[in-house]
Amino acid sequence: MSDTPPLPLQQSLVQHLSELRNRLIIAVVAIFVALVAIYPFANELYHFVAQPLMKHLPEGTSMIATQVSSPFMAPFKLSLVAAIFIAIPVVLYQLWGFVAPGLYKHERRLIFPLLFMSVILFYLGALFAYYVVFPLVFGFFTAMAPEGVTVMTDITSYLDFILKMFFAFGVVFEVPILTILLVRSGITTPQKLLSKRPYVIVGAFALGMLLTPPDIFSQTLLAIPMWLLFELGVALSRLTMFGGKPDVKSPVEEPD
Repeated sequence: MSDTPPLPLQQSLVQHLSELRNRLIIAVVAIFVALVAIYPFANELYHFVAQPLMKHLPEGTSMIATQVSSPFMAPFKLSLVAAIFIAIPVVLYQLWGFVAPGLYKHERRLIFPLLFMSVILFYLGALFAYYVVFPLVFGFFTAMAPEGVTVMTDITSYLDFILKMFFAFGVVFEVPILTILLVRSGITTPQKLLSKRPYVIVGAFALGMLLTPPDIFSQTLLAIPMWLLFELGVALSRLTMFGGKPDVKSPVEEPD
């Protein structure tokens, strides 16, 4: 007896793979278009993201390039990352369009707003890092330089550092989404999460210690938003529950 799947199943698999390919192409094209639009302003963009450090450098000093390709590669890398940031809504929409037909109605009502919220929160985390954390971090680093040492940061090293910080704070700001998903999946409840509040606060300060310089001000600036975002996630998880229980799909419900 042949193990070859029935023809309709083969056709369905091919159709899904074809749709996935088309949506990936659209996502890549969106990133490419954003990159083409941004790259002519790559140097200005790098100057913008370098401002939090430049403001704290001693007068008469500047950033340096220690590698031959750095003056080209650093702005190009930044432009590529910025293009991905800009194209994230298109990428997520393509992902949503691919998975939505296999979801239940109540799952679609939940997941689409969560995708939208995750993008907004990630952007807010990056903005928080740039406007609040970076000035404190670079002010601390430059102030701690030993006497006789001139701070002249390499542009590639600086870019790698700020991209890691952007990503870290963007992920941290996803705490409400994670909280909602934990509750909706039935893993925990808002009441149980609130009972763990002291551990969450301690964990937030511990993470702040790892992600920021060793001073209480910058640690607090990360820990307090994390705690508040946790509280927001718990509050939102209550609103998304029906009758105080996770919205578990019915065994007779079928995807549209």
